[in-house]
Amino acid sequence: MTPHRTPDQLHRFGYLGPRGTFTQMALDAWDGADGREQVPFGSVDAALAALRAGDIDAAMVPIENSVEGGVSATLDALATGDPLVVIGEVLVPITFVLCARPGMPLSSVRAVGTHSHAWAQVRGWMSAHLPDAAYVPTLSTAASAAALGAPGDVMFDAGVCAPVAASNEGLVVLADDIGDNRAAVTRFVLVSRPGTLPEPTGSDKTTLVLYQQDDHAGGLLELLEQFAVRGVNLTRLESRPTGEAMGRYCFSIDIEGHVKDARVGETLMGLKRVCADVRFLGSYRRADGVRAGTRPGTSENDFDEARAWLEELRG
Repeated sequence: MTPHRTPDQLHRFGYLGPRGTFTQMALDAWDGADGREQVPFGSVDAALAALRAGDIDAAMVPIENSVEGGVSATLDALATGDPLVVIGEVLVPITFVLCARPGMPLSSVRAVGTHSHAWAQVRGWMSAHLPDAAYVPTLSTAASAAALGAPGDVMFDAGVCAPVAASNEGLVVLADDIGDNRAAVTRFVLVSRPGTLPEPTGSDKTTLVLYQQDDHAGGLLELLEQFAVRGVNLTRLESRPTGEAMGRYCFSIDIEGHVKDARVGETLMGLKRVCADVRFLGSYRRADGVRAGTRPGTSENDFDEARAWLEELRG
């Protein structure tokens, strides 16, 4: 396995563009990305395809929102194709503005363009202030601002984006802070090609995709028991269709801990025995710095003592 490079050896960072996206804000906040080349891509799939092809060294993509949950484009792209691993995460507080070309009053807005996750987070404001406005989906929030900032006709009168995107494109802000949940946060992950694992920090997270052997009563419970009996806490659990047939799903999961932790390692071995496939998507330091808690009997020392006891029995 080729060792992954340290941040100072990563020179080309891809991100979900265009400039002014929340994803670029996440990349700007990543230690080691400052001063490196940033390459925007029109979609998550395009960014990860470029990473797999070796055109870039790492890619920053959104994976989860505190209001809308998982970002399906990212979850599906990581669950299939050549293996990639998450090497870090960034949390970005989300603040939306409604912007338009100069001269466009709020009362004249008939259609609004933005990304689907952003639209879901401003539906309440739109219902109260622009109840008749149609929604026009765009590839990103910044893409709506870029379309309005470019010459020519567009399919919408206003866009929902980050304040920086509106400023970049010379647009007028019609309304500030229009998010329905002002505590909204989006989680972004920096993804790289597989390599040597970073050492555990005590404040780590591991991401997995699990595929069932078959669909049967209690199947999910069997998977969850592997975590529960070893004291491993799940921080995210989502089902995603595999595309093989109706009713066929895989499970995208984040857990507390590092694959080098005894309880996590033994959990993965248990999952390997009962799953059709286990896709390991990396162990990495948590952005919030929260340390994993352990129940009695699930500490590293507890696992070491149990292993030593078994070895003594075996002679």
